[in-house]
Amino acid sequence: MYISTYCASSSKSSPSILRACRVRSTPSLSSHSFSPPSLPFVKNPASHACTPPSNVTYRSLTFSSAFRSVSCSAPRWSHRVDWRSPVSLRAQIRSASPVLERFDRKIATMASEHPYNEILFGLPKSGGGEFGKFYSLPALNDPRVDKLPYSIKILLESAIRNCDNFQVTKDDVEKIIDWEKSAPKQVEIPFKPARVLLQDFTGVPAVVDLASMREAIKDLDSNPDKINPLVPVDLVIDHSVQVDVARSENAVQANMDLEFKRNKERFAFLKWGSTAFRNMLVVPPGSGIVHQVNLEYLGRVVFNTDGILYPDSVVGTDSHTTMIDGLGVAGWGVGGIEAEAAMLGQPMSMVLPGVVGFNLSGKLRDGVTATDLVLTVTQMLRKHGVVGKFVEFYGEGMGKLSLADRATIANMSPEYGATMGFFPVDHVTLEYLKLTGRSDDKVAMIEAYLRANKMFIDYNEPQLERVYSSYLELDLADVEPCISGPKRPHDRVPLKDMKFDWHSCLDNKVGFKGFAVPKEQQEKVVKFSFHGQPAELKHGSVVIAAITSCTNTSNPSVMLGAGLVAKKACELGLEVKPWVKTSLAPGSGVVTKYLLQSGLQQYLNQQGFNIVGYGCTTCIGNSGDLDESVAAAIVDNDLVAAAVLSGNRNFEGRVHPLTRANYLASPPLVMAYALAGTVDIDFEKEPIGTGKDGKSVYFRDIWPTTEEIAQVVQSSVLPDMFKSTYEAITKGNQFWNQLSVPSSSLYGWDPNSTYIHKPPYFDGMTMDPPGPRGVKDAYCLLLFGDSITTDHISPAGSIQKDSPAAKYLMERGVDRKDFNSYGSRRGNDEVMARGTFANIRIVNKLLNGEVGPKTLHIPTGEKLSVYDAAMRYKTAGQDTIVLAGAEYGSGSSRDWAAKGPMLQGVKAVIAKSFERIHRSNLVGMGIVPLCFKSGEDAESLGLTGHERYTIDLPTKTSDIRPGQDITVTTDDGKSFTCTLRFDTEVELEYFNHGGILQYVIRNLTKS
Repeated sequence: MYISTYCASSSKSSPSILRACRVRSTPSLSSHSFSPPSLPFVKNPASHACTPPSNVTYRSLTFSSAFRSVSCSAPRWSHRVDWRSPVSLRAQIRSASPVLERFDRKIATMASEHPYNEILFGLPKSGGGEFGKFYSLPALNDPRVDKLPYSIKILLESAIRNCDNFQVTKDDVEKIIDWEKSAPKQVEIPFKPARVLLQDFTGVPAVVDLASMREAIKDLDSNPDKINPLVPVDLVIDHSVQVDVARSENAVQANMDLEFKRNKERFAFLKWGSTAFRNMLVVPPGSGIVHQVNLEYLGRVVFNTDGILYPDSVVGTDSHTTMIDGLGVAGWGVGGIEAEAAMLGQPMSMVLPGVVGFNLSGKLRDGVTATDLVLTVTQMLRKHGVVGKFVEFYGEGMGKLSLADRATIANMSPEYGATMGFFPVDHVTLEYLKLTGRSDDKVAMIEAYLRANKMFIDYNEPQLERVYSSYLELDLADVEPCISGPKRPHDRVPLKDMKFDWHSCLDNKVGFKGFAVPKEQQEKVVKFSFHGQPAELKHGSVVIAAITSCTNTSNPSVMLGAGLVAKKACELGLEVKPWVKTSLAPGSGVVTKYLLQSGLQQYLNQQGFNIVGYGCTTCIGNSGDLDESVAAAIVDNDLVAAAVLSGNRNFEGRVHPLTRANYLASPPLVMAYALAGTVDIDFEKEPIGTGKDGKSVYFRDIWPTTEEIAQVVQSSVLPDMFKSTYEAITKGNQFWNQLSVPSSSLYGWDPNSTYIHKPPYFDGMTMDPPGPRGVKDAYCLLLFGDSITTDHISPAGSIQKDSPAAKYLMERGVDRKDFNSYGSRRGNDEVMARGTFANIRIVNKLLNGEVGPKTLHIPTGEKLSVYDAAMRYKTAGQDTIVLAGAEYGSGSSRDWAAKGPMLQGVKAVIAKSFERIHRSNLVGMGIVPLCFKSGEDAESLGLTGHERYTIDLPTKTSDIRPGQDITVTTDDGKSFTCTLRFDTEVELEYFNHGGILQYVIRNLTKS
């Protein structure tokens, strides 16, 4: 709900008029959300950007001081309320009641002014009374609404509910209703998500930015308390645990000890953030993986705030936020800076997406897993082309997919390129909600609301044909066992073809499917001693086997399937070689409970798959060190060693620096490959090993049937496991609870800290926007080919000992053993700027294909680290650009992949195409994204990277249009046209202000 007041506005073309400026009312304390009221931004119709006119007289509508008394002082990591103390909670409510009463009176008088008040209805309960009120889509009486994809209906409901004719207008609503005609026109709409989701790698820099913004707004003589999240923010600490200790009964405790020693400062900072900022929930380390916790616990499906019902929706600073789409919650990844703006009430500007309808029929064959399905779907959708689109799944095959299977498919939306892979809510969803401990009343409310708003799909009823932008279909019976790799998630390999594909990769020239190993070296065997026992490795030997990642650890069928493979292997006498680094990192404590309940954990332990921690681990590169003897055998003999993991990313250099081949597979297949010890095997024809009876053991001997798995799932996965796990989740652990943090609202920066450092983004900032900036005589810092990922641009893994970041840390007394990872140091801009383009597998064409984080300093011809070259250009006052191929910035939604280049002085990136989130991040940091025209690239235009580049941009924002042509010239006479990838008017306004955060600060300061 919103309150309206009035403020004057004028323009050159029209007289002063009165406009209703809305204020968000205080949400119900009984909901998961608790937000203070605050004045949002006023929409400027000339630019479609939310900027307040300079001549507006504002009425003070911020109530920060009144709500300070609501903020609890007791220790907690909830949304500024001590949920553990009912007495404390009641006292807080009493202290806030005068303000709440004033809001209630204001709401009563202003409710009739909502543009869609006529479709606001009560939702009755079956036993009397009502659940609340909701904006009824059927009451629009518009036949176009009935045919909309379910995912677009969520955007429509949000636009109607938030419509104030400023931030969201009736024209915006009409665009969405007319989706079938308007989506192909790439029209812009605003979207306000219900909540924001963070993990610690992205959460730390987000909280650093919020803390810095508080100081910036204070320096501009405004109230720092204006920087507070206005929607619920959930932050799960899951990216910090590393596999330092494996194959040990005490691995969880040992790794957590090391995690807290390394990250104590970061964790204390996040704990401070949970007390300094309202509306922020921090889930402590050791609880699970963010997306599994979101699926099993945080996901609301339907909100009830102030008696208003509306669909849950979420944007997250991790690209796999899409996993929640499997629960029927609209969610996708955004850049950290974009998420910060959403927290502060800024509507997200997005292009109304096309929707691909994906019809599923039939059912999976015996022995085929959800992982096989998602790898197949990923390849299909990648080929179809779904970047910037929603994918919506439907069809009679949906009833054969568990909720966990759906979540697996939704999770890998970034890998197939879609914004969302959406599964509408149906009976399967409701059963999962009950299984995971949501109350019967909550589930009844969810079903009643979604049915009333025609957003529930009931496959027992006749289905109205919906309109989609394009269509795909898959018979689930056609899916076959497979893996993906060795360097990209969409390079699917049928299991039966794996041996042939592996040998092709050895033969092929270096590339996504090639290692260029000479024929005479392909069969060499390297013998070495592993802790006193003979060992051997060759090309394709598995040295890392990890059951990890939210993609799979949330799915009981594949997790218990892996346990059954381990059990059968143990019974037959097979054993994983001791030099294979094995690990099991569940996505939540529930997994441990059902593995123990089933009796299968003991067999996983026997094969070396002891639980190592509750977090992302190997999937994000936190695989820990290999044994020194194994590492030496690989390095000294230039072996192409392999990792097999149940993850979602396998880009070069991500999993481990020494595993050049990385394959994604289901947890049962990870177990099978660990037992085989190599990816160079044909599972249909070759034995995995020799059993205790001396006979050969084949893949078919250890692979469980679908029925076997189903029986174990049925008897082992119980509702009480979810309830008990999540009742305890915010209680923390002894390490977390012992962290002491200050109570101040402004953070006390420690100049000697190598983890948390005040960034320079707002230094010297004034109230006047700097305006558009062209690029003149810029040097090319880097020249790339296709598929440069955010892992290449801003690696999350280990800090190499000879890197600029390592030098910086050692100069400050940090020992090498305490370097930690780049991901863990994202709160320090000095480290991250030095870590930008520091991936050891990066290929820069300026160095004629040489692999490594170096570049050519064009003026002198010296080969330098990328950071040192960038600083030399920057010190000399020389602009730089990056030239790239297709899919630039694919991979994780990493804001540092934009922040780092900005700090290095990069002014523009010219590429064949961009990944959606990364392009948005570049815009948010003030870097100009440009696309070569179709059929053109650096090579076809004869660009060597040795030229100097001038990008001619107008000096006024009003003279720039989204997607317009821009001329680029070089100092040697070349000239070519690019497409300017500012995609909306709002993005132009961000550029005018020097970035999205500067834009938000100036608007909040004026309010």
